[in-house]
Amino acid sequence: MKELEFEDIKGLLELPKRITILSHTNPDGDAVGSSLGLSAILKNIGHDVTVILPTDYPPLFRFLDHIDETIISVVNRREATHAVDKADMLFLLDFNGLDRIDHMGPIVQEAKGVKVMIDHHLDPEPIADWMLSDPGASSTSELIYVFTEMLGKLKHLDLEAATALFVGILTDTGSFKFATNPRVFNVVSHLKEIGVNDYILQNRLFNSMTEKQLRLIGHCIANRMELLDEIQTGIIHLTKEDFKDFNIKRGDTEGIVNYILMMRKMRVAIFVTDQGNIKLSFRSKGNVSVQELARDYFGGGGHRNASGGQSKRTLEETLNLLKEILPGYLETQGIVKVSTT
Repeated sequence: MKELEFEDIKGLLELPKRITILSHTNPDGDAVGSSLGLSAILKNIGHDVTVILPTDYPPLFRFLDHIDETIISVVNRREATHAVDKADMLFLLDFNGLDRIDHMGPIVQEAKGVKVMIDHHLDPEPIADWMLSDPGASSTSELIYVFTEMLGKLKHLDLEAATALFVGILTDTGSFKFATNPRVFNVVSHLKEIGVNDYILQNRLFNSMTEKQLRLIGHCIANRMELLDEIQTGIIHLTKEDFKDFNIKRGDTEGIVNYILMMRKMRVAIFVTDQGNIKLSFRSKGNVSVQELARDYFGGGGHRNASGGQSKRTLEETLNLLKEILPGYLETQGIVKVSTT
């Protein structure tokens, strides 16, 4: 790994380069938005740009320009490998460890191109030659704007790029409900000046449910939600049978965990799914952190109010483990006082 300064990166981008952008597996709005936003900006500057996602993106984002040109490496591994191998520069967006890009990890590790990481998660691994890492940022999309400003290239941020970045910021902040900061509002103000119609984006992103998705939400709340009032926590789980019965596809469960936090008394929400492997999503309100819970017990991480993890236990064992560790953990967060008698 080289040790490069920002001026080195800026200098490299002054002449046309072959650039490959990668983001994480199971891409969310920020992964997609930051990747397409940076791609549009770099193309406007004069670079040859390829975007790779390890797995497919949710259909919700199909309206974004040029998203259909993205290489899904689990389907087109040879094409993805070639794009990484031939790249002069690699931009690693919205992840900070090679395990987050699954089968592409070893390929990226061996790549000769200069690696640039732009990310807002804690504890980045030393996998890049230069990084822009800011856990205080709302999203990687916010940091793409910051990076573009650092380059002195904001004039190349057009409506296509601005729309993609706005999508990333909207989705990672839950419509500006969490993980915000003063800078991000300045960023989106400029994106609106460029021409982004935030009403249309909000409508496309948050008012586009199918009947199946709405019925799934009803099932989760009526039949799969357990409230632990004494620790102000709610848990929703979905079984393998639920996935079959509702024919659940990628994106269908997006946002379900947040319904728990709509109750005033609830401070923590957990969503557990079983698709052969157990995945957990954690959300919280205010100064209650779920980051350490995801990291220390479920091999994950993320942000103070939004994190994820996984479990090698069965669904039942995972739910029991949660109920066992939550009181002690939430005592450290000041939510409950565990009795010693």
